[in-house]
Amino acid sequence: MHPVTAAVTARIIERSRETRTDYLDRMAQAGASAPGRAKLSCANWAHAFAASPEGDKQRLRNPTAPNIAIVSSYNDMLSAHQPFERFPEIIKAAAEAAGGTAQFAGGVPAMCDGVTQGRPGMELSLFSRDVIAMSTAVALTHDAFDAALMLGVCDKIVPGLVIGALSFGHLPVVFVPAGPMTSGISNAEKTAVRARYAEGNASRDELLESEMKAYHGPGTCTFYGTANSNQMVMEMMGLHLRGAAFVHPNTPLRDALTVAAPRRAMEIAQGGNAYIPMSAVVDEKAVVNAIVGLLATGGSTNHTLHLVAMARAAGVIVDWSDFDELSKVTPLLARVYPNGAGDVNAFHAAGGMAVVVRELLDAGLAHEDVITVAGPGLRHYQQEPFLENGTLVWRDGPEKSLNTEILRSAKDPFAPEGGIRLLTGPLGRAVIKTSAVKDEHLVIEAPAVVFHDQDDLLAAHKRGELNRDFIAVVRFQGPQANGMPELHSLTPTLGVLQDKGFKVALVTDGRMSGASGKVPAAIHVSPEAKLGGPLALVQDGDIIRLDGHAGTLDLMVDPAVLASRTPATAKAAAHGFGREMFGWMRRAAGPAEAGACALFEVTP
Repeated sequence: MHPVTAAVTARIIERSRETRTDYLDRMAQAGASAPGRAKLSCANWAHAFAASPEGDKQRLRNPTAPNIAIVSSYNDMLSAHQPFERFPEIIKAAAEAAGGTAQFAGGVPAMCDGVTQGRPGMELSLFSRDVIAMSTAVALTHDAFDAALMLGVCDKIVPGLVIGALSFGHLPVVFVPAGPMTSGISNAEKTAVRARYAEGNASRDELLESEMKAYHGPGTCTFYGTANSNQMVMEMMGLHLRGAAFVHPNTPLRDALTVAAPRRAMEIAQGGNAYIPMSAVVDEKAVVNAIVGLLATGGSTNHTLHLVAMARAAGVIVDWSDFDELSKVTPLLARVYPNGAGDVNAFHAAGGMAVVVRELLDAGLAHEDVITVAGPGLRHYQQEPFLENGTLVWRDGPEKSLNTEILRSAKDPFAPEGGIRLLTGPLGRAVIKTSAVKDEHLVIEAPAVVFHDQDDLLAAHKRGELNRDFIAVVRFQGPQANGMPELHSLTPTLGVLQDKGFKVALVTDGRMSGASGKVPAAIHVSPEAKLGGPLALVQDGDIIRLDGHAGTLDLMVDPAVLASRTPATAKAAAHGFGREMFGWMRRAAGPAEAGACALFEVTP
């Protein structure tokens, strides 16, 4: 084991000792007796399967026949979740063939940041994770199940399902993905059209035509944003069937994996010889494995929020210093768009997660001695699924990358460090994704231009006011101010200015997309401006220095001058598009470094 991985893990274990013990005690109490349905009264239990087919009713009367919960994020508007329409019937048939039953226990919402970018709905995005967690708990709270399957893929959906399922961590839980869509036009072509549109040199029709060729069918978007980072995390944490992440929807192999999920859930249910509750899978070492996987693949900065919140749901306390220390010793093994030219399909074809897992284990950067839904040991995830004469089998994946332009070994990485760093300084603590930023752009010193809204920045650009070196400060975008929306709609504009030769960067207490790109961005600045963080004191013209190498975020203003200033105030919380219903979540949200979650009591 690499000494830094070992040291960070030991620190997390010690930091989490009290909260982890409390969590495991609660899970042990919940799992100490027979499945909940055995404790239900006859009237309660009859209610739970009154509408089931007759054959299912007979099996459900059998106290030893496992009953599997299905919790799904299906909707037919979003490409990543549309394939789930078919999954419940596949799962129910597979459970029946194995002597059990499966019931659709509940649905959870699934919204798409790709649709809501720059729109009012984006202010609901982060908190939809907490709604999903609560919806998952409602689905499982009937206490009628021996195990559960979680059907989800995208940005807040998987973290929300994990948080909710962990509150029922005495149950075995298997995550069931849908897979990525097939590749469309090249990422370079898509990016070029976006840049031309931002400059006013392409029409909206041209832009829409380009985007339709990029996002063209069922499945996850193929860039390596939060959705596909989620799939990587589920493999690294051992919550998927091994190799399930990046198999296309509506293919025989995907259907075979979907059939295998309830079978495996039944095998690891309580009462058998291989009981594997979710609480045993998601522990300190699994969380470290997920962080290391994120860093090694240049994954989404959103997971500096989500992984923290997911871990906390299991009683594991991590912070950005853990990410930073692991990043300094974790080599960058993958360059997947927006960090490279190829998409996740090219990554998967090059060896994908099987190669990543092998490399990280062989380098001692990830923990092998963990429990997974496949059984003990992360080495299971060096394997890939195949069909042999219609039968699902697993074989060892490639021993090395099949395309070193997108995937490399730990001995010959794209960079010696991972893709995410911690920034500290007078403005607080922040996160920067370095994997997509060229080295010459990682240090920026320039005057601040302050905005309280992303639309104000876009308007200033249209007026021609930003053709110069500057650092955009977009504040009052934190969880308590307006729900911490992604500000990805700023990326094309800032990218155009950078391409013109200007030195530009972004500093914000908001989020950027999982597809954050080439412009340096200090994000998740904490404490946020709404809570009196120093970001509220910054004025136009103040010199800011962002140094991604040194990990610093400096405000070049005399501390006495800064202390004499009156903090700027946030606008009143906006209404409409459902935002008024989320006021309690904004008020309850913890700080970004604690996961920006409204479900845990954390002092900002």
